Amino acid sequence: RELTLNLSLRIIQIRVTGLLPSQLIMLQASLTDERGELFQSQVFYKADENGEVDLEHAGALGGDYVGIHPMGLFWSMKPKKMLSRLLKRDVINSPFLVHLSVYDITKPFSSSPDSLMASETVERWYSTPGVQRIQLKEGRVRGALFLPPGDGPFPGVIDLFGGIGGLVEFRASLLASHGFATLALAYFAYDDLPKNLDVIDIEYFEEAADILLRHPKVLGPSIGIVSVSRGAQIGMAMATFLKQVAATVCINGVFLAEQVVIKYRNEKFFSFSQHLERLRINELGLLAFYSAVGNPQEEANKHGLLPVERAEGHILFIVGEKDYSVNSKIHAEQVMEQLRRHGKNNATLLSYPGAGHLIEPPYSPLCVASMNPFIPRPVLWGGETIPHAEAQEHSWKEILKPSYSEVLHFSPVSPG
Repeated sequence: RELTLNLSLRIIQIRVTGLLPSQLIMLQASLTDERGELFQSQVFYKADENGEVDLEHAGALGGDYVGIHPMGLFWSMKPKKMLSRLLKRDVINSPFLVHLSVYDITKPFSSSPDSLMASETVERWYSTPGVQRIQLKEGRVRGALFLPPGDGPFPGVIDLFGGIGGLVEFRASLLASHGFATLALAYFAYDDLPKNLDVIDIEYFEEAADILLRHPKVLGPSIGIVSVSRGAQIGMAMATFLKQVAATVCINGVFLAEQVVIKYRNEKFFSFSQHLERLRINELGLLAFYSAVGNPQEEANKHGLLPVERAEGHILFIVGEKDYSVNSKIHAEQVMEQLRRHGKNNATLLSYPGAGHLIEPPYSPLCVASMNPFIPRPVLWGGETIPHAEAQEHSWKEILKPSYSEVLHFSPVSPG
């Protein structure tokens, strides 16, 4: 028996040969992250008449998914320790090692060494060779700048994550691998930044944009934003107030100044609309914020709406319809309606049925729920495994489309 892999493509082609015709096997993928947490998927297949299982064409019969999904072993991995989220931390120096194994089916979901038939190990890197990481500590700004290989200049992007705080780098390194000079920007709970987020001062993000644009390998005069969750709220505010922003991607955000004050120079926005009494705890003890977040269409929240009609750049909204954290679709639709009322059509909405809150780069495992260091209960993010995986793959292609780069006056070429 042989497990063969084609690693020449970003989609890994997996094929098992040397089996008996119609033989049942279990394919397993497993990785241990940098904190020692195990993530694993197990799926059942039946060999064809030639004694082969080719994931490009063979449909899984059961396990973590059913049907034809060439990369399903990767995006269907689940944590052994519940409520763990897979986050790559060292994105430059080490890959995730994914162990792929073939087992004869003797007991369901048993991975006994006695039943192991073949195995291979795959390296999953978050940066291509030559991507450079530069720690940034300039003025008030804290983060990490990722530069693609080559002389440039490259279109500049600021990458923003959400309410977990700290510095998250894996998407920035991937964007740099596709030709974008990307600043992974921290804005609270990191280094000497505020430990809690009470006020969002857009002048901090303006300072970050100016620093990025001053770099000799960054092509001006504009930058883009890729943002998720609380970061998407900030991304929308940056698009609204900052002339440097030419394109913005907002993934599952709230575009109402809620829970925090959003301020830029002499303007302040705040809404008291959060309904804590509407918080829901499900049967597993997971906390859903969906009903508690303010509705932007309610009259009481009008004073908390950002003046998004000032935004001159293009805005791409990416929304998961099974997001149990926020009703991000209604917030995106509110922004688009505000723009239309002012004669603008500079926004696009991609809405994905079945996708949850944490829409990440392709083939990332779905995180349905996890702990947040600032919330005492585990948070329910939502999502269904297969449609969420499809949303991640499709939305990533949309983010990287040449049209997004053309807004930044440059079409990057992926180095790999």
